[in-house]
Amino acid sequence: MNMVKRMNLKSANVARSSTIRDINRQIILNHIREKSPISRSDIARLTALQRSTVSLIVEELKVNGLIEEIEGESSGGRPPQMLSLRTAHAAAVGVDLGKKKTIVATSDLAGRILEQEAFPTDEDFEKTIARIISLVNYFINKNGGSIEGIGVSVPALVEPKSGRILNVPHFDWHEPAIAERLKIATGLPVKIDNDANAAALAELWFGRPEINAVRDFILVLIHKGIGTGIVFDGQIYRGKGGTAGEFGHMTIGTGAPIACAAGKYNCWEAFASERSAIARYARLLKKQKGADKISFAELVNLALEGDEKARAALKQTAYYIGVGIANLFQGLSPEVAIVTGTIVRAWSLVIEDVMAGAEAALCQDYPTVKIIPSTLGNYPTLMGAFSLILTDKFASASII
Repeated sequence: MNMVKRMNLKSANVARSSTIRDINRQIILNHIREKSPISRSDIARLTALQRSTVSLIVEELKVNGLIEEIEGESSGGRPPQMLSLRTAHAAAVGVDLGKKKTIVATSDLAGRILEQEAFPTDEDFEKTIARIISLVNYFINKNGGSIEGIGVSVPALVEPKSGRILNVPHFDWHEPAIAERLKIATGLPVKIDNDANAAALAELWFGRPEINAVRDFILVLIHKGIGTGIVFDGQIYRGKGGTAGEFGHMTIGTGAPIACAAGKYNCWEAFASERSAIARYARLLKKQKGADKISFAELVNLALEGDEKARAALKQTAYYIGVGIANLFQGLSPEVAIVTGTIVRAWSLVIEDVMAGAEAALCQDYPTVKIIPSTLGNYPTLMGAFSLILTDKFASASII
């Protein structure tokens, strides 16, 4: 898997080397992506490129189907011609393979979801991969050849260069050949990555301005476990073997309400995951029948509706989310931490507790941490799957 780095438009200089055309093409395309709709003259002004150079590259991008012209607002004369990404067709298929549910969907070049289908993830790998292949082929055939690749987000350790899945803790799948099976079945490029890394990539490229202007951040994915994606200098940091970011098993304390996936009661995951919140809720109900069978989404709904015990369970969990994030800040010193997952729906209820946990865990005189909710809506890991394909359009490892 090629590693792509998001271009920093604030510090990007127009190239003056033998690769000038390729680099300038990337700069112009990224200005259109981030500032759309934008005029040729504004691009020339922002990049210090000659208007003729901008026009030549714009025509090339139009021929390649990446951008289109639209009419701007008229100030009394002829409406100006503005440039925008071309989003009329699906450009990528994303597969978000979750522990309970798998989503297969299409997106346009801007990362907007066009269509999606979901099904319960079967613990039988052959049943799950067969259903994925069937849906992927359905979307490919429906979109008449506009699909350029398939991105896959998985709750697993992934070897980044080969896309080989090293371990799927939740399922008894031994190095499942997801990428290989999809390539054979579709003939399209397939890229696969850990769900937290994929979501971090999506925040970097398709998050709102307060996120995509940040060069160093940590994404914390709260689900049945805890995943983290690390972005340094505008690209995913993977570490040796692609296993960086496994902070869910760092020691937070003792006596957690549940055991982590490894059976321990001292890990961050055991204190701050969705499962820990459900366990706290069950305890508050004094193990009332069925209390531990509730889903986390249902728990969030109860809290938003005013259920005091549900709120208490969420707020206790949020405190430990903050404790773990404080450890990440003290060790890695990012600009911001982004929290994503279903808990973001209850952000207004838990933000004070997240910050209280972070501030309590920080050493004296350490700067205040900045923690914000995800800007990707309800599908951060699906957006991550799209990003694995779409970012190749806007960055090239060979020229950045």
